[in-house]
Amino acid sequence: MTERPTKRQLRVIDAPFVALGPSGVAIRDRLKGLSVQDEMVLCGVGEHLGVLASRDLKQRCADGLEHSAGTWAARKRALTAESSSRWAGAITKTTHDQWALSRRCQLAHIQGLEAGVRMLMHRLSQPVGSKGSKRAPGGYRSKGEWFHKSRRLHALEHRLAVARGGRDNGVVHVVRGGRKLLGNRHNLEAAQLTEAEWRRQWEAERWFLAADGESGKRFGNETIRVTPDGEVSVKLPAPLAHLANAKHGRYVLTSRIAFAHRGQEWRDRIGGDRAVAYRIHYDVPRGRWYLTASWQRPVVRTVPLETARAKGAIGVDTNTDHFAAYQLDAHGNPTGEPHHFSYDLSGSADHRDAQIRHAITQVLHWAKRVGVAAIAIEDLDFTAEKTREKHGRKRRFRQLVSGIPTGKLKARLVSMAAAASLAIVAVDPAYTSMWGDQHWRKPLATPRRKMSRHDAASIAIGRRALGHPIRRRAAPPHDDQSDRRGHRTVRADRGIREREGTRHPVTERAHDARARTGTPQGTRVTSASNTVRDARGAGTWVQDSLLIADEERLVRLHMGSDHTRR
Repeated sequence: MTERPTKRQLRVIDAPFVALGPSGVAIRDRLKGLSVQDEMVLCGVGEHLGVLASRDLKQRCADGLEHSAGTWAARKRALTAESSSRWAGAITKTTHDQWALSRRCQLAHIQGLEAGVRMLMHRLSQPVGSKGSKRAPGGYRSKGEWFHKSRRLHALEHRLAVARGGRDNGVVHVVRGGRKLLGNRHNLEAAQLTEAEWRRQWEAERWFLAADGESGKRFGNETIRVTPDGEVSVKLPAPLAHLANAKHGRYVLTSRIAFAHRGQEWRDRIGGDRAVAYRIHYDVPRGRWYLTASWQRPVVRTVPLETARAKGAIGVDTNTDHFAAYQLDAHGNPTGEPHHFSYDLSGSADHRDAQIRHAITQVLHWAKRVGVAAIAIEDLDFTAEKTREKHGRKRRFRQLVSGIPTGKLKARLVSMAAAASLAIVAVDPAYTSMWGDQHWRKPLATPRRKMSRHDAASIAIGRRALGHPIRRRAAPPHDDQSDRRGHRTVRADRGIREREGTRHPVTERAHDARARTGTPQGTRVTSASNTVRDARGAGTWVQDSLLIADEERLVRLHMGSDHTRR
């Protein structure tokens, strides 16, 4: 006797939630029309402060876990003598932020190595050639692959031991200027750079021209000050004070700044002497200077989930090259046609970021146009799904998963949606593609509408955000398929007009079945099966009968048999 296969248990699906709004703002504008003297002063200040920042970071890394308020104060006093107290405070704060970021990255690296070691140990423990399941992979295909993976396991275990030892001792690795640019030094041809061009970029990235805001000070910053009319002035360090062209050791640039984006919000902030941080950056390939202003603000209070659902939502399915979106009303019914918003994630980081911003802008404009108040999107996290140890030879699948934007998409979407007064509802991504394809792809496909798997997934995402099940109808009653336990649809409430209702009982044919049998002779009588089916549809009990003519013939035969006995 064969055993019935056990049903796969579904994992618990997390409830949808409204994502919090951004907690900070950053705007940027170009410093145009700088004179030769202005550029010389900015380069000198950036280079001098960059050297001090490198020394301070080296000292902070040497302190490791022994860091304390006393060591911090000693470092700041040493920096103040060569710059100023405000520049020293900005440098030490940036150093602490870099060290803390490195510690978080170190922990993430250790967790990734641990996951790889666990997966390798699991697969090596399986018999060679054994098949896996959807939840866990099986063994390796051959003994040769098993041998190479055992070698890799030893290598990962060694890396893990080194990383754990470094974390326990407080050792971090930070590259001022960026690890990617450092790697380009050994691959100048691939980076399409000469040594002189690379050297200029490397030095510019290691400059330090950033100052934290100070609440209560004039225009929110005493180190880099920007007036409401756009005048930019910089407090020079003590060794460069002889280059000042204004009072109190300040240098005023000839360029004027004018923030086109959030300019009024910035003016209101500096008008109230609230803190604003500034950063001056030189883009070497373009030969341009930029000024970035940033400030913190209270976290935007998100609307309640029920309020966000009141006007329906737009479900968005994220893919490697496009957003698949579908509009749903408050009851989960898809309306209109599916929409696709394409983007290209090849090329530089700036190009990819611009493509993401353009696609998000199109989604937000469409959401405002149709009048919804929420955008539903999956809470994706592929940290554990991109490892080669889990998926083995599925390189294209790993590249596919790695190409889907997740972290940057979340940050961009939340900030841009908050500016457009739209709520972002994050849902659990479990089974959305599979169930959407199962329940929505075929019913919505028409000769003029081509439904893809991604379009169906966007409907599933939207329905989950609205609190509806993904499937089109709920399960029927347990005992039979009648509707006497209530309406079985989950697509609309009971009070909504033109909703998909229950089938009206057909009682006319059941009640006048006998009347139709009184037709002239030669007319075919109504079949018993139709009469019984119609009566059962009316919800009444009837006798399971034969045809009326057959009943009369049986009566006559019965009487004849009685007469013969007598």
